[in-house]
Amino acid sequence: MNTWLEQNLDTITNALSPCRGCSVANTERGVNLPGTAAITAVLEKLLGVLYPGCHGQAPVAHEDGHQQLRGTLEQIANALYDQAHRTLEYACKHAKCISCDDCKGQAHQAVAALLDGLPAIRDMLQEDIQAAYEGDPAARSTMEIVMSYPGLYAITVHRIAHALYQQGLPLIPRVMSEHAHARTGIDIHPGASIGPGFFIDHGTGVVIGETCRIGRRVKLYQGVTLGALSFAKDEETGILVKGVKRHPDVEDGTVIYAGATILGGDTVIGRGAVIGGNVWLTHSVPPGAKVYNRTPAPRIHRKAAAPHEESR
Repeated sequence: MNTWLEQNLDTITNALSPCRGCSVANTERGVNLPGTAAITAVLEKLLGVLYPGCHGQAPVAHEDGHQQLRGTLEQIANALYDQAHRTLEYACKHAKCISCDDCKGQAHQAVAALLDGLPAIRDMLQEDIQAAYEGDPAARSTMEIVMSYPGLYAITVHRIAHALYQQGLPLIPRVMSEHAHARTGIDIHPGASIGPGFFIDHGTGVVIGETCRIGRRVKLYQGVTLGALSFAKDEETGILVKGVKRHPDVEDGTVIYAGATILGGDTVIGRGAVIGGNVWLTHSVPPGAKVYNRTPAPRIHRKAAAPHEESR
């Protein structure tokens, strides 16, 4: 192996060098974006602020919890500001932005808006926790939900990511949402608007698209898709058109059971509707409606008894 390395290592290194025009290299003098681990580290600190002592190694020390919180918020602010500034600079270079030249100001505004909004986010999460407790007969306590339910983890990350998305911050909200997706199997785009009291039971396989608008006290089961019906393309370039309403709206008090697929930007699921399992919808449903498939009629073929079995 040593002989082979002596003969080939320089050639391979030169071909793969991040300093020689690699299109996906994130170098300080090149792209200069924060790495995903740095972004998720800030996210975990934010989760520690919203759920003190719940996702770490030990409870928060009661005597100095207040001061510890202050220090953590300061760490979050400084780290997130640096990350936001670099992602905005990258976005400006990528889009050849010439309109504002104020990435630092935008980064400050995004971070300040998130930190100012954390108390309101926590209040919404309290409603989410209560909805989970009331909606799941297997839940024994609210702390069980906070510390173990994937649906709550996913919606918590979403509420943080959505706040940053609303400030126009690139990349960071998506990295956060994909971290939650990888951990829970629940895919919520940070652009989706979701009201309080939201509960995803079980969770795996849920997909919620960027332009979804979901009301208050909505409950989803596993495998639900709130997606796009089709993707319009620009007639001249053939590139997908962005920034249009592609995903459905779900009004207050709706329940959507496992495996249901609801598609289209013009589709509205009315207040208090119930959508049954494995239903496929591409059109609106009025308030209070119940939508379900016909009861399947499974056929059971019994194995014929062998001759020697019949004689017994």
